[in-house]
Amino acid sequence: QVQVVESGGGLVQAGGSLRLSCAASVSIQGFNAMGWYRQAPGKERELVARIVSGGSTDYANSVKGRFTISRDSAKNTVYLQMNSLKPEDTAVYYCVAEILRLRYWGQGTQVTVSS
Repeated sequence: QVQVVESGGGLVQAGGSLRLSCAASVSIQGFNAMGWYRQAPGKERELVARIVSGGSTDYANSVKGRFTISRDSAKNTVYLQMNSLKPEDTAVYYCVAEILRLRYWGQGTQVTVSS
């Protein structure tokens, strides 16, 4: 069973930075992709960033230029570097591992950006 565990959330002032980590219980080299989603209160879960096995990345328009997704295969970990944070970035951030047609979600980590 694949497990992914997020960490690194917290409270930060607007303009600040946070780095989220997502550690997988197995090697990520066999994953089709890994990604970060977020869900704010009263809103649907949305894609924030995604990195596929070949290394290509994709970002939501709202975070382009501010967030960077990366991975360390040796550590089976994917990161989300978040800079220039805004209050509207406040949400629970979820990591997901995609293996063929299956998705494995983490429990989420809260990110709160104060104005």
